[in-house]
Amino acid sequence: MRIVIAPDSFKGSLTARQAADAIESGVLRAIPDAECVTIPMADGGEGTVRALVDATGGAFVTARVTGPLGTPVDAVYGMLGDGRTAVIEMAAASGIQHVGAADRDPLTATTYGTGELIRDALDHGADRIIVGLGGSATNDGGAGMAQALGVRLLDGAGRDLPFGGAALAELADIDCSGMDPRLAGTDVRLACDVTNPLTGPRGASAVFGPQKGATPVMVERLDRALAHYAAVVRDRLGRKIDAVPGSGAAGGLGAGFLAFTDATMASGIDIVTEATGLKAKAAGADWCITGEGGIDAQTRYGKTPLGVARAVREAAPGCRVVALAGTVGEGSEGLYDLGFDAIFGIMPGVATMSEAVEHAAANLERTAENVARLIAAARPAASGDEATGPHDGRRMADG
Repeated sequence: MRIVIAPDSFKGSLTARQAADAIESGVLRAIPDAECVTIPMADGGEGTVRALVDATGGAFVTARVTGPLGTPVDAVYGMLGDGRTAVIEMAAASGIQHVGAADRDPLTATTYGTGELIRDALDHGADRIIVGLGGSATNDGGAGMAQALGVRLLDGAGRDLPFGGAALAELADIDCSGMDPRLAGTDVRLACDVTNPLTGPRGASAVFGPQKGATPVMVERLDRALAHYAAVVRDRLGRKIDAVPGSGAAGGLGAGFLAFTDATMASGIDIVTEATGLKAKAAGADWCITGEGGIDAQTRYGKTPLGVARAVREAAPGCRVVALAGTVGEGSEGLYDLGFDAIFGIMPGVATMSEAVEHAAANLERTAENVARLIAAARPAASGDEATGPHDGRRMADG
């Protein structure tokens, strides 16, 4: 029996790798001869670097770069097991976690550090780069990222613009002659699960600016600056970036990539599915066990368990999919029409949050064992097949 185990992290308690290991331990207690294929997963947001590094046998890289307010920060990205793919969460360098609530300033915050991470990845031999867009402290349209990669953004007097989205109101010219030439041969993929454009009432400034400290006056100022930026990009580079779905992601960083690189944008779970080789590893699977911290009506909107269910069913149409979650919320019953055969909560009873976190691995392992015992009871008996024999299961870790 081939069982694919492909969970996301259980936020605050288990990484995707730890969750996969707990599920596998439970399964093998019930079905010792199961062929378990463990694949840590993510949806392009927080935890994507760790999940992909774990899933591919890659390595973490730490670089000291420019934080969103210009002070140095240590940021971590991943080099995947193929030795040529880097995966970067822009928040590692330019995220809101680097800025105290009282210090947030979307007028001057910069994505320069994200550009420095890309440059560092190129130095490490990357020719494929996956960038997770989300969690930013910035609203600069990716201008800082472009500056770090050699693009000059100039005002009317030919001076380089300072950091921040507000400065883009003074943009008069763009000089790409010094841009890092290695980018021309680099495949850049943007993991993005929002469809907001760069500007307007659904744009980066209006929708995401307030959570970064923008007042209504700042929002209006930033939106005008980004609109001007988009107009100059269109005039100088011939690229229309302001209305593209997803261009407003991460304070407009999506627009910056579309302006200065040949990046392509896709949903986070689709990119992770491709990078982990999930479909190939799921070929011939009988069962799939996925999950994450919470499953509810929002799961249908690009969350990891649904992406896993769809990918596995495509690769193995007869495969049954079970989801495990710390909490099973309202609307989860609607997921049965989208590829799930069963959904289970792992909590054994009422518990505090600290207790749930402390015992997450044990709860997940126990629930996985119970699910596997049900699977074992339902499968046809075979000669010498024992559901509770010694631990001799065959493991194909990470495929």
